[in-house]
Amino acid sequence: MPFDAVLLRAVREELVQRAVGARIDKVQQPERDALVLTLRAPGLDGGKLLLCASPNHARAHFTKMNMENPAQPPMFCMLLRKHLLGGRVVEIEQPPMERLLKLKLECTDEMGERTERMLVVEIMGRNSNVILVDHEGRIMDSLRRVDYEMSEKRQVLPGLFYHEPPQQEKLDPLALSEEELVQMLLSQQGQQKTDDWLLKNFAGLSPLICRELSWRFCGSTDADMGLWTVKEKEQFAAFLFAFFEDIRAGKFTPVLLKKEGKPSDFSYTSIGQYGDYMVLEQPESFSELLDRYFAERDHSERMRQKGQTLHRTVHSLRERAARKLQVQRKELEATYDRDRLRQYGDLVTANLHNIVRGQSKLKCIDFYDPDQAEIEIPLSVTLSPQQNAAKYYKDYTRAKNAEKILTGQIAAGEQELEYLGSVLDALNRAENEKDLNEIRQELVEGRYVRLNGGKKQMKSQPSRPMEFCSSAGERIYVGRNNRQNDLLTTKAAYKRDVWLHAQKIHGSHVIIECAGHEPDEQTLTEAAQLAAYYSQAREGQNVPVDYTQVRNVKKPNGAKPGMVIYDHYNTLYVTPDAELAERLKVKK
Repeated sequence: MPFDAVLLRAVREELVQRAVGARIDKVQQPERDALVLTLRAPGLDGGKLLLCASPNHARAHFTKMNMENPAQPPMFCMLLRKHLLGGRVVEIEQPPMERLLKLKLECTDEMGERTERMLVVEIMGRNSNVILVDHEGRIMDSLRRVDYEMSEKRQVLPGLFYHEPPQQEKLDPLALSEEELVQMLLSQQGQQKTDDWLLKNFAGLSPLICRELSWRFCGSTDADMGLWTVKEKEQFAAFLFAFFEDIRAGKFTPVLLKKEGKPSDFSYTSIGQYGDYMVLEQPESFSELLDRYFAERDHSERMRQKGQTLHRTVHSLRERAARKLQVQRKELEATYDRDRLRQYGDLVTANLHNIVRGQSKLKCIDFYDPDQAEIEIPLSVTLSPQQNAAKYYKDYTRAKNAEKILTGQIAAGEQELEYLGSVLDALNRAENEKDLNEIRQELVEGRYVRLNGGKKQMKSQPSRPMEFCSSAGERIYVGRNNRQNDLLTTKAAYKRDVWLHAQKIHGSHVIIECAGHEPDEQTLTEAAQLAAYYSQAREGQNVPVDYTQVRNVKKPNGAKPGMVIYDHYNTLYVTPDAELAERLKVKK
């Protein structure tokens, strides 16, 4: 559901209760398009206020998410710290049915004098922005600067006066009386879907809410208003007026819609149009609702954006390795017929007396053929008969040597293809920027990519693997990437610890810290579920997971990071469980 104006109205009520009167204690910019203001005040909840101007996930609410901050704060963040730290939130306004918030602040300027500042949050899809405005109404700066080339109608640049975005040519539903709604409906003629009519005429209503209103009144999301009688239109007007009256009265209910256990949509009112297809949950607040909805989606989107260049590079490397491997296999296949080259050399040698220099082919009896059939052997016109025979023997020897070389190259190519596949899997499972940096460092050390600018950097120590605690209290460790897998399996684990890995697919190395005893069956099953969850088979069922003692796991000389061989193993079949992984994870 789009973050519509009515939902923002509900969120604003929460922000007013918790933020007005609070002081800004910290300003952070963990992402290019996201700000976090830490608010504190006696008698108020305060907390971390997230202002996000992402084109896909723009929003404003209090958050409990922990977001990593860059080592060097961006310039806009430094500007906000300069002008807003210690400032007090005086008022939070929302223009009628607009996706826009104005946080009015009382701050102190460079001379120690009290002054006013305003932080404007515009939640408008790809045009979303956060803008700092001074006491005169001039723009001091913004998350996104908009010049004349980007927009002829409205520029957002330092020094310009701030103007609100152009309003849509739609009606404010909260400003209409029931009689006005009746007249609008009576004047509507011809075929028209109910939800389309609502979306076209009223500001602040999302497509989800328009479909829901149609479903509540008509029992269908695509009912045709052209078939209604005058009485039905009057009844619909009364129905709409009552719904708008609830909005005016602030009767909102945070609703999270889940499909197959995952957040799928959200709303400020109960949604019935999906029936049993969606499961509805009611978080305690809108901030909790938005936190739960965007936590996974926003994180996945940001990690995808951050790792996009690296992912594209590794994907290109893997495709190139696959093409090279295909060519080498084809060349190897050609060497299998090399004995025929030797036979041609023998036949040319046996018929030297029948060949004249400049001859392009030799017709002779093939004494290697049981039927003694006549064949034609191609000859080079620039070579003598003896040189033509020598060429076939040389080609035979070259093909024989090529088989040995190509066999080795193909084995190395297959290992490289497998390794790059494991890197892609690690990229898909990266949870934060540190994970991405470790994978990048791994590729730099493998000479697959270069550092920006070609500057050498000190080797970074791999971070600690993920730590879990089984239901029986046993410690389980899971590698995040190939470097951690190597560290975990070859250095950190004891020989009698249990090692697990999803069978024949890319995934994390998992270690059960046994301390010299056999793990119980439940711990073994839970560790296998973790191995399946942190692998390519995360969405699968009955995933085979091999397990053995660490002493049976070996890393061959020259093997790529994370690549091992193992024997004396058993196999468990388990289904990955995200909730189990979250429950067992040791919080640090």
